[in-house]
Amino acid sequence: MLKISVKVPATTANLGPGFDCFGMALTLYNKITLEELVYPDKGLEINIIPGEQDNETSLLTIPMDKTNIVYKAVELLYNYVGQTPPDLRINIQTDIPIAKGLGSSASVIVGGIIAANKLLGNPADEAAILSIANDLEGHPDNTTPAIVGGFCISSAEEDGSIIYKKLEWPEDWKIAVCMPDYELATQISRSVLPETVKMGDAVFNLKRSAMFIDALHTKDSELMRYALRDKLHHPYRSRLIPGFMEIKEDLAEIPTVIGTVISGAGPSIIVIYENNNFDEINRRISTVWESLGVKVTVKKLNIDTKGAVILS
Repeated sequence: MLKISVKVPATTANLGPGFDCFGMALTLYNKITLEELVYPDKGLEINIIPGEQDNETSLLTIPMDKTNIVYKAVELLYNYVGQTPPDLRINIQTDIPIAKGLGSSASVIVGGIIAANKLLGNPADEAAILSIANDLEGHPDNTTPAIVGGFCISSAEEDGSIIYKKLEWPEDWKIAVCMPDYELATQISRSVLPETVKMGDAVFNLKRSAMFIDALHTKDSELMRYALRDKLHHPYRSRLIPGFMEIKEDLAEIPTVIGTVISGAGPSIIVIYENNNFDEINRRISTVWESLGVKVTVKKLNIDTKGAVILS
């Protein structure tokens, strides 16, 4: 009986100006376990092991048949080598909360693909895994750092291949992840974005994306404060996140806070900061959201530099 477990990190995408191309892996994880069932007529068994941040109602909406996203990921990998999946038991441990803008779907997709690849003897190389994951998820800014770790710039090419560059994140720049107790589906968050944007807004983001990369290389906090501004998605998505603008403006008063951005499609917020100001950041965020009747969990996370890891 073959059994493979894979740990995959959460990801935060966009990071201000890098809409659909910047992404970073964080030290919060889902675990996917595939177990090949050797007895005939076992079919497919799926088990969900919920994390502390999961909403029970959302967990009930997860398909427990072959439409499950993990099974679809496994099936894609098997199809890649011209096979169909065997009878399987799939265990999904969801410590990354669902619909919070932290790459939960990318994480389980990547876990399913890498576990299936291991079961088959690793026929797919990194390039194939990156491409297959993006085919299902549709967002390489999440799947790429989930696979390789760290901060990544990713692009899906017309032929389906993924081009990426992994850059070092300054050790002194810390991350606070702020998760409100409500969910925001990616489809809804994308639906508020305009189909076209003004040339001035596009140029605004191009400038800041370039400055973002230079700020990483030079570890320039002041430049990064300038670079984290955005006009392509924050003006629209912030309307779906009550209190976001108030939190952003309040945290800007703390000298060691570099910037506050929406994580992926939201509603979670990422705060990039220096020194040991986590308690003050937590207090201010909690004060704003609790005044609006929103419960929030704030976690201090590090950058995951390894990406998906096979545990067994």
